[in-house]
Amino acid sequence: MRDADAFSSLHPAVLFGYFVLIVGVNVVFMHPLVLGISFLGALAYAAYLVRWAGLRKLLPGLLIMMVIAALFNPIFNHRGVTMLFYWNDNPITLEAIIYGGVAALMIGSVLLWFVSYNKVMTSDKFLCVFGHVVPALSLIFAMVLRFVPRYFAQAKRIAAAQRGIGRDVASGSWYARARHGSAVLSIMLTWALENAVDTSDSMLARGYGLPGRTAYTDFKVRERDFMAALALGGSGLVVVVAIVAGVLHAEYFPAYAVGDWSVAAWLALGAWMLICAAPLLLGLREEAVWRSLRSNL
Repeated sequence: MRDADAFSSLHPAVLFGYFVLIVGVNVVFMHPLVLGISFLGALAYAAYLVRWAGLRKLLPGLLIMMVIAALFNPIFNHRGVTMLFYWNDNPITLEAIIYGGVAALMIGSVLLWFVSYNKVMTSDKFLCVFGHVVPALSLIFAMVLRFVPRYFAQAKRIAAAQRGIGRDVASGSWYARARHGSAVLSIMLTWALENAVDTSDSMLARGYGLPGRTAYTDFKVRERDFMAALALGGSGLVVVVAIVAGVLHAEYFPAYAVGDWSVAAWLALGAWMLICAAPLLLGLREEAVWRSLRSNL
């Protein structure tokens, strides 16, 4: 897994706005080509961040969810005018199959973008964006994001320690597994409560909540942040205007139809492609520059 790349080094406000834009378009606007571009961009950037070895652990579950979404829609949704065949006396239509495939693309794209979001938007970046707007809520959210991975890591350590003394939660009778699992859960609950008390004492000792107390942040707005926000914001505006104006249009019921492929439609698709490929392109450009500098030494 990469610790950082060119895109993740941008200002947190730019990063958060980027993910809000790209996830929002994926969820609200179900155009097959738009979602296909988004899925490929999300898959490529997730592979760039976590490497293919890490992505292989996520792909089986992701593909299963996408297949389930694609298959369940035509089974339960019988709308559409193009009837293909009957299954258990229920009509299976072409429009329902197409809509199920597009819904599967939407689910896969959103989940892959959230994989990248979890790697890029760390808790300190989230606090930088919302710390002055909703300080209490942003602090709680950042602590929850930090606590969840720590909780699972601690649970694995405790389970391994219990396994070493013959209390394996994965072997033995169901009663023994339940008893050993309850012991691990009790230990985890005690650890979580002690950790909460230690955190509250530490925050109190550091003066959290006192009037006039300032918060330090290491994130500064640089020229590259402004240029990235301008490029991504301009491209996003083109895509949003195209969606609102109906330039990129797709209907699934009662009949499948995609809007005309005008110059404005291709311009909007080009802007969307730039948005989806921007994180990977920035990372590859940084690596190319770094290799060039090293070769000149």
